[in-house]
Amino acid sequence: MGLVKALWRHPIKAHGRESVGHVVLTEGQTFPWDRRYAVTHEAAKTDGGEWASCANFSRAAKAPALMAITAKVDEATGKITLSHPDLWDVTLDPATQSDKLIQWVRPLMPADRAASTKLVPAGAAGMTDSAFPSISIHTTASHRAVEGRLGRAISPERWRGNIWLDGFAPWEEFDWIGKTLRIGTAELEVRERITRCLATTANPETGHRDTDTLGVLNDSFEHQNFGVYAVVTKSGDIALGDTAEVL
Repeated sequence: MGLVKALWRHPIKAHGRESVGHVVLTEGQTFPWDRRYAVTHEAAKTDGGEWASCANFSRAAKAPALMAITAKVDEATGKITLSHPDLWDVTLDPATQSDKLIQWVRPLMPADRAASTKLVPAGAAGMTDSAFPSISIHTTASHRAVEGRLGRAISPERWRGNIWLDGFAPWEEFDWIGKTLRIGTAELEVRERITRCLATTANPETGHRDTDTLGVLNDSFEHQNFGVYAVVTKSGDIALGDTAEVL
């Protein structure tokens, strides 16, 4: 049995993260306010409204500076405030102010990559990296295992997880695939491992690539996975400090 260590949401895919203390999960839906919007680029083949693969969107794997964006959601108005160490803070309504976001983020985008074009809404499944409405679950033990191989501490925010659990063994989460977790009063079925990309090599404080996370995973653990995707099978509340157990 473990405990909930942290809860995170990413309201605009690859454009900011926000920690929360409590969340209500709904059966068959993503983490509330997580990947509710995404940013298309010049080569995108989608206008939003339904799930599409990550290749259609501006993301930190191609533009590492995006990793340093933090977000704050005003749930009453739907407005999102974004911050970055190299830019001014911006507050926008993602439903009506797409151009404002594109102008703000332009200095962070590499000149040799497809330029961001539009802020688009996700479909009912959310704009996660899986084709189903997933919630990502990570363990502090696996993070510490990576740090041990690196020989130094790194921010767990590199992994962009939704739910962080303490009290389990390193990589134990891979054994949960096909099983159900009860976290707080919610239940989630674990579906698959999360294969990692270059986004995790960028420092979430600076937006600069400074750590070969993929090399450590491949060379030290013989895989390129960190965390697991799960789906909500029973609605319920989750808060920091709640218990988590495998059923």
